[in-house]
Amino acid sequence: MSVIHRTTLEPAKLELLTGWLPTRPWYRGGPQEPKLSKAGGFRLDDPEGEVGVEFMVVRDESGDTPVDYLVPLTYRAAPLDGAGTALVGTAEHGVLGRRWVYDACHDPVAVAELAALVEGRAEPQAQSVSHTPDREVSRALAGEGPVPAEFPAVEDTEEHTELTAPDGTVLRVLRTPHPAPDGAPQAEPGTAGHVTGAWDAPDGTRVQGLMVLLLTPPPAP
Repeated sequence: MSVIHRTTLEPAKLELLTGWLPTRPWYRGGPQEPKLSKAGGFRLDDPEGEVGVEFMVVRDESGDTPVDYLVPLTYRAAPLDGAGTALVGTAEHGVLGRRWVYDACHDPVAVAELAALVEGRAEPQAQSVSHTPDREVSRALAGEGPVPAEFPAVEDTEEHTELTAPDGTVLRVLRTPHPAPDGAPQAEPGTAGHVTGAWDAPDGTRVQGLMVLLLTPPPAP
C-alpha cells in the first residue's frame, strides 16, 4: 500500500501545476496565473513499488468562478522513455531525491492501475495517509471485463483526456469534474464502467462526482 513521506518537495506540486495547467487544452482560465489549491483526490499503488500514482483534484480560483481540475500525476525516480511531452516538471523530494513528475495519462503504470481499478482488481488509497484504503472512491463495471491494460493512444480535448486501447475501448478522464446534484454520481448512458471520487467544494462541504468513464466499442455487425 501507499507510503506517504512527511517531508518537503521543491518545487511543490501546486507550483509545478501553476505553470503546466495553462498549457492544457482543457484549462478554462484566462491569461492570469492560476491560483491553485488542493481539493482532494486519491492514490493507486504500483505493484512494483517504483512509481507514485496520484489522482489529484485542484481548484483554480484565479477567475470569477472557481474551477476544479482532475490532474492524475506520476512520480518517478528517472525519466520515462518517450514521454517528454508529458513531463510536468522535476522536483527534489526530501527523502527520495529527484522526482520526475508526469501527466499520468501518458504513464503506462498509472493507466494499467486505473484500468485495474475500474475492473475491481486495484484498491484506491487515501491521498495523504499511508496504508489506508480510500472508501470515498467507488467503481463500477458492466459485466465481468476484462478491461484492457494498455491504452497507448492519448488525446486531450477541451473537456477531457481520452485513452484508447488497440481494441477501441476508451478510458475518458473527466478533467473538470462536477459534483453530482444529489450526491450520488450516476454514469452517463452507454458507458461500460466508471470511477467516482470525492473532494472539497469551495464552501468546505464534501462532494462526490464522476472522474473516469469506460466506453467500449459497439459490437461488430
